[in-house]
This record gives sequence, structure tokens and C-alpha cells, in this order.
Amino acid sequence: MIDVRRLAKHYRVHRRQPGLGAALRSLLHRSYETVKAVDGIDFHVAPGERVGFLGPNGAGKTTTLKMLSGLLHPTSGEVRVAGHVPRRREAEFLKRVTLVMGQKQQLLWDLPPAETFALNRAIYDVPPAQFEETVAELTRLLELQDLVGKPTRQLSLGERMKCELAAALLHRPQVLFLDEPTIGLDVSMQATVRGFVKAYNERFGATVLLTSHDMDDVAALCPRVIVIDKGRIIHDGDLRELQRAVRPDKRIVVRLEHPVPAAELSRFGAVVSADAAQAVIQVHAAEVSAAVGRILAALPVTDLTVEDPPLEEVMSELFRSGRAAGEAAR
Repeated sequence: MIDVRRLAKHYRVHRRQPGLGAALRSLLHRSYETVKAVDGIDFHVAPGERVGFLGPNGAGKTTTLKMLSGLLHPTSGEVRVAGHVPRRREAEFLKRVTLVMGQKQQLLWDLPPAETFALNRAIYDVPPAQFEETVAELTRLLELQDLVGKPTRQLSLGERMKCELAAALLHRPQVLFLDEPTIGLDVSMQATVRGFVKAYNERFGATVLLTSHDMDDVAALCPRVIVIDKGRIIHDGDLRELQRAVRPDKRIVVRLEHPVPAAELSRFGAVVSADAAQAVIQVHAAEVSAAVGRILAALPVTDLTVEDPPLEEVMSELFRSGRAAGEAAR
């Protein structure tokens, strides 16, 4: 469904020092620098896949999504989405994709979302019967009953985000590009949006490419992740395999009847944190069973769970190792 080969986007950026003198000199002579926002990447996404597209700020994620949706023309490389070349912006292509950006909105500010829905129906030439059916289904799934008649300016951020999703999906696109769809939402609203995206994917077989800095979004929705840093892909594969490869350890979370000194806890592994009621101990995955047995026998345990390291830490470690390898190669 998405085929990317040697995709690159370079910008020629003017650089100058601050101050009046530098500004005057720049009128006669300008120094330029080439910024490689995306630097020759390759990846492929099959129909119906949900893929996380991850990386730090400035890594090239949003630039890539804009090229995939046809908003930007690539400097070089080949892109095909649903069999189309995005930069041509053909009508058939636009009917098969959608781009939702958590920091941008398409809702008309002074009008209720229902008016935007009607406008999108006309733009995408959705048959009236299909439009009514889709609106009813999206209203039910996203709980929009009390929202679609209110002016957009009176809606909260989470309510607007749900209406944005509905507006973007009225034409039933086959490819969803989601750029930070849960940014700024509370925990309850984030769960609602995640559940809806997963339900839409399973119901219509839609392909989802998701960027997010919230690792809970990724863990809930994306079995596969593509990681980009400084415009280059540094990982493409199963999320759980990535976690095991980067951080092959486990965390034992122990709730205690009374405080235990950190020195005593360290006998069982590396102490990540400890307070009066709880301790987190890190051990190698192969040593979990033995460590749990020793902890239960020696400590006043009221509850115990075994967890993977936080995905945020896994990603940070991956970025550090990738950059270290790049510096060593240079």
C-alpha cells in the first residue's frame, strides 16, 4: 500500500549571524546550508498494517508524511501510495488517503462540526446515503452526539480532536497518516482515540502510519515500528523484538508492607527506584524467575509484577546508540 524507495527531501537554508552588520552583508553575499530533512529512506507498508513512525523532534517524520500525502514534493526518490504518485494529487488518490495532524485543524471555527462534515461530503462527492451511514457510525464510535451541533470554538481540545477524526474519515480512506493524533488529550480521551483508530483499521482494513511521542499510542496500536533519526531509518521491525534487542532486561515492581533499605534491595538486582511502599528492581530477563523467588522469600511483599522497561527508555537508548555508531563511522 505504501512503497518508498530512496526518498529524500533537502532544503537550502540561508544562515547568517545576528546583528545589523550581518544583515547588511547578507544583502550582497549569502551563505547557504543544505539541510537533509529526509536522506534517502526505504520502507514498505502492506495493506491493513498499523505501523508506528517514530523519532525525536526534527528527525523527518512529519516531512515524510507530507511527502506521502502529496503536500511536499520530494527532492529525489520514488513514492507510491495505493498505487498513486502522491505529488500528482490525483482525485482518485485524494479519495483514498487522509492526513490528520494533532496541531492543525480543518474544522470551521465559528460553525458546528456538522457543517464541516457536509462540506467534506461535497468535496469528496460522497453519496448521500453513504454519508449518512458513515456519520451515524462515526458519531456512535466517537460519542459525538452532543458535539456536532455546537460551534467548534466552544468545544474542548479533546472534543475537537474527535470531530477532526470524524471529518477526516467521512470518505472512508484506505490509508491513514496520523501525526500526533492524541497530543494534548487527557488519558480518557487518548484511550478513546486509540480504540477508535484500531476499530477503524480492523473494520475497513485501512493502512495506518502513525507518528507520536506518546509511547502508549505506539504500544497500543503498532505491532511494527519504523524509527527515523536525522533523516535516516535506524530500525524497521517488530516492536517487541526491538525492546528485547535494545533492553534485554525486566523490571520487578514490588509493593512492600514496610520500608526496606536500598542496600538490602540491591542484593536482588539493580534498584531503579525505592520508597516506603514500593521498589523497582531491574534484572536480566534470564534471571527473572530466580530473582522473584528470592524476593518473595526475603522481603515483606504484598504484591509483585514483572514488566518490560518503559518504551520511552528503549527509544532513548536506541537514539543514543544510533548516534554513537554514526559518530564512530564518521
